[in-house]
Amino acid sequence: METKKNGTEAIPYKIYLDEQEMPTHYYNVRADMPIKPAPLLNPGTHQPMTAEELSGVFCTELVKQELDNETREIAIPEEIRNFYRMYRPSPLVRAYELERKLGTPAKIYYKFEGNNTSGSHKLNSAITQAYYAKNQGLKGLTTETGAGQWGTALSMACAYLGMDLKVYMVKGSYEQKPFRREVMRTYGATVTPSPSDTTEAGRRILAEHPGTTGSLGCAISEAVEYAVTHEGYRYVLGSVLNQVLLHQSVIGLEAKTAMEKYGIKPDIIIGCAGGGSNLGGLIAPFMGEKLRGEADYHFIAVEPASCPSLTRGVYAYDFCDTGMICPLAKMYTLGCDFIPSPNHAGGLRYHGMSPILSELYHEGLLEARSVEQTRVFDAAQYFARIEGTLPAPESSHAIRVAIDEALRCKETGEEKTILFGLTGTGYFDLVAYQQYNDGTMTDYIPTDEDLARSLSRLPKME
Repeated sequence: METKKNGTEAIPYKIYLDEQEMPTHYYNVRADMPIKPAPLLNPGTHQPMTAEELSGVFCTELVKQELDNETREIAIPEEIRNFYRMYRPSPLVRAYELERKLGTPAKIYYKFEGNNTSGSHKLNSAITQAYYAKNQGLKGLTTETGAGQWGTALSMACAYLGMDLKVYMVKGSYEQKPFRREVMRTYGATVTPSPSDTTEAGRRILAEHPGTTGSLGCAISEAVEYAVTHEGYRYVLGSVLNQVLLHQSVIGLEAKTAMEKYGIKPDIIIGCAGGGSNLGGLIAPFMGEKLRGEADYHFIAVEPASCPSLTRGVYAYDFCDTGMICPLAKMYTLGCDFIPSPNHAGGLRYHGMSPILSELYHEGLLEARSVEQTRVFDAAQYFARIEGTLPAPESSHAIRVAIDEALRCKETGEEKTILFGLTGTGYFDLVAYQQYNDGTMTDYIPTDEDLARSLSRLPKME
């Protein structure tokens, strides 16, 4: 194993865990949160959703996980662990060349989740959700996808388990990312650009927003409608929900184990933030230590300036979908009918943030920053040329702030240790890279008036 000397230490370029060191349990950070995330509410009665109500949309076992605020560790079934072994444990990488190029005293590590065909961390939850659906005897699943990582991952999981899959893909991404779409179809999924005329919700959205390029909120409405109107189907979601952050805790658990093997403690932990699955998974065990008073860390959520739910949204109950048929979640939101500008080149385009992360942010336990996409792609290109991996646009938000923090250490002389999440690769995002390289990529930041319009439709709560 290649290593570089770091004083008296020899830290590998890549730290791999043995299979025996893989997590056997998911970590549920809610068990250590003194203030729990607010419950999902029935959109009609505004009362907390019961397990019976949620089971009409979600798989029974996943509903249990969604509502469990008390169990700290939840066992990972052996079949899922066997699937994980095909691409996990994922490497923790020391970014020696990036450190050298920046001339920073900071030590930079990243947890790389792109070493599977789906190209991202999304597979961690996709296989778990599909597994429980299969065990329940269901025929198939429905879902939405924005940039396509989640749809790709779920198509792989459903193919592995022999299940049908219907994907509603945000129309802007469907048109910009044909190869991501074709991977889904290769794995057997049916992919429909959203909003579409195949559902009542889609037709209603098209009537209200003619020519729209869509949003995750639109696609969620269509996917949920299909699931509840077709026998043997349930809806699954790739981010936002408590259960998804639970499954993604394998990222942070592996990262923490790998760092502890070499006596490394991060000072700053950075992740991109759209709905919250990657960030929540990466920080989970570290946040648990912070909540229990065992250690302290500085957490930074990085979101796009074109869809800034944490930095410019409001903390309120809102619909999870544009069609207003899903439960209400208390989260930082831009309003359920907020539609990001079509020049937004990456994912991270959901109007709201995970209730878990929203509560942690509301309590001041993590910081949030928004970044313009040209600065994000500046960092993506810089990283690719130095570290040799073409990063996903989503991941590049974290790279941007990791570089910023490393340069701040250069100015102050502080030798901080930085950990960030590299959620996946950018090989299906080359249209966006082409726009950047051609100089046609632009930044769009919604105005206060834009946000006021979408926020004006927040549900009225008693």
